[in-house]
Amino acid sequence: MTEDRGPQDAVSRETASAHVIVPAQDATDADLDMGAVRTYFGSAFAAVAEFHEMLMKHGEERGLIGPRELDRLWTRHLLNSAAVVPFLPASGSIVDLGSGAGLPGIVVAAMLPEAQVVLIEPMERRCTWLSEVIERLGLENAEVRRGRAEEFHGAFEADAVTARAVAALDKLGRWAFPLLERGGVLVALKGRSAADEIETATKVLRRYGATDAEVLAAGTLPGVPTTTVVRATRTR
Repeated sequence: MTEDRGPQDAVSRETASAHVIVPAQDATDADLDMGAVRTYFGSAFAAVAEFHEMLMKHGEERGLIGPRELDRLWTRHLLNSAAVVPFLPASGSIVDLGSGAGLPGIVVAAMLPEAQVVLIEPMERRCTWLSEVIERLGLENAEVRRGRAEEFHGAFEADAVTARAVAALDKLGRWAFPLLERGGVLVALKGRSAADEIETATKVLRRYGATDAEVLAAGTLPGVPTTTVVRATRTR
């Protein structure tokens, strides 16, 4: 997991990392048809909208979201997080590594109520935030565990692990695969260098039998940039 560097001038890992795709078409929330957003999220919309409001009110002051991100929380962050959901199991256990502001973990928990979502985060102040969000949204299927991924190796095994803006795939694989049961899947939100990251991570992927690693394009709504996802299955 990443080191606790403290506040980064109100720019979080979610907004600052080179591993998050920066859309070429920089749409803002003002460009969205909110009726379409409501339809897309379905029964999860109320919870996700409340999460949006919490980020708008407190995200910047608590060092979770940069000020430039406030007018594109839906387009760049919430819908970006939602794009990973079709690649995750609808039930079972899902781990979100380095959950930070709760992207994508909180969105995943809201959209997959039959799954048990564990948000792993090393920073105390972010864990406090995540716990507040879970309580406010009434997400009974989500829990927060403070620590780095390595601290939970051997403690449990999950059906899926997801991560956004945490690390390059070679490092992420060493943290994530030991958390997966055999047949479990790593689904990571990535940027333009995704294919190169798979090549660099070849040894790590082979160690866990994850030779099926692939780059996928995940869309949500028209006009919202496509999210790049890397998916790989642990077979040993």
